Amino acid sequence: MAQSIGGGRIRLSGMRLFSVVWSGQFLSLLGTYMSQFALSIWAWEKTGQATTLALVALFSFGPSVLMFPIAGALVDRWNRKLVMMISDVAAGIATIVVFALLYTGRLEVWHLYVTGTFTGIFQSFQWPAYSASISLMVEKKDYARASGMLSLADSISNIIAPAAAGILLGIIGVSGILTIDIVTFIAAVSILLVLVIPQPQRTEEKKSILKDAVFGFGYIAERRGLLGLQLSFFASNLVMGFAFTVLTPMLMLRTGNDTVITGAVQAAFGVGGVVGGVAMSIWGGPKRRVYGVLFGMIGSTLFGMTILGMGQAPIIWMVGAFVTMIFGPVTNASNQAIWQSKVPPEVQGRVFATRALIAQISTPVAMVIAGPLADRVMTPSMMPGGALYGVFGWLVGTGPGAGIGLLFVFLGIIGALISIGALAIKTIRNVESDIPDHDTVKTRGVGA
Repeated sequence: MAQSIGGGRIRLSGMRLFSVVWSGQFLSLLGTYMSQFALSIWAWEKTGQATTLALVALFSFGPSVLMFPIAGALVDRWNRKLVMMISDVAAGIATIVVFALLYTGRLEVWHLYVTGTFTGIFQSFQWPAYSASISLMVEKKDYARASGMLSLADSISNIIAPAAAGILLGIIGVSGILTIDIVTFIAAVSILLVLVIPQPQRTEEKKSILKDAVFGFGYIAERRGLLGLQLSFFASNLVMGFAFTVLTPMLMLRTGNDTVITGAVQAAFGVGGVVGGVAMSIWGGPKRRVYGVLFGMIGSTLFGMTILGMGQAPIIWMVGAFVTMIFGPVTNASNQAIWQSKVPPEVQGRVFATRALIAQISTPVAMVIAGPLADRVMTPSMMPGGALYGVFGWLVGTGPGAGIGLLFVFLGIIGALISIGALAIKTIRNVESDIPDHDTVKTRGVGA
């Protein structure tokens, strides 16, 4: 049973409520991406080192992943609306601190590490609270549509934010873009403040924070279909992590360091995500959500990634990028809809945080392995006299970047085989019929 607590005066329901919340979070996300881009340019101009940018990302990403289990436990204990507001406020405080340091001429690169860590810790609460609240805001039939809108917001931000920030940097500077970020976070918090957002009634016995932190692992492990689905997602994310880690080096090598072409290919990813997000927002996805997940993965890998690897011209790379990402919202929204249907709202914070941990922990693993694999194995193998030069030269071409292109082809095939294998496993394929929806279980409980 949901309780509408946590303040607010405006009462909406269903997709109307979600759309208003979504609009505020989208504005905040857009401002965040703009400031991240601007600060990345500032850090690059300050040091001229790619390692600096990697460390900025690591200090933001690492704490968020590590905090997920604790965040999930607390999200299910606290009011989710307040958690979302606190996360937005924390990000805003970090931006204000950076703005003040920049304005006074005292900003140093290490300040970004500190503020990134601070923001990352609080952002680990944002996604579990936001995604778990959707289950109470919209009807079950709209789960996939709402998740498609989340993907749409991220994709649009990835297109607009870098372009807008790049233009505005020469007009209002980094401080002006930080000001925009501050305004957008205030808008997001204000929208949450005036709305009444449902909160689940926790009926289970309270446990220690430690037990709640590991609850999600046990919950998923006990349900073989969900466990198999999540492991399939982990494996697919690992493949994608490899690819995205070496994407820019491949494009730069193949184009002779042409940043315009590289940027155009990156934009094509965003366009594909927008188209896929719009389609999911209107369509709602297939009736068998698991088919949306697994066939979406096959589309992204077998078609999108292999095209990127075999391509030797900008238009082909852009097509590959578009195809790779257009299936992303179908996969993610269908997956999210399954979990929202099966997991009771009162434990979604803990379970969804565990999902995020399992999915995102693959990113640093891929980063550690992909670089050396590309530099020391794949690139030399496709150089004249290399082990694979005469075997696959017809497929991906030769010269700089060909080895990484071949890696993309291999990754695309591996990713597709993972999803095909998952389809062949009955517990995964029948996860929607084998595991009852949480509202069905409750109805039966009442009847009993």
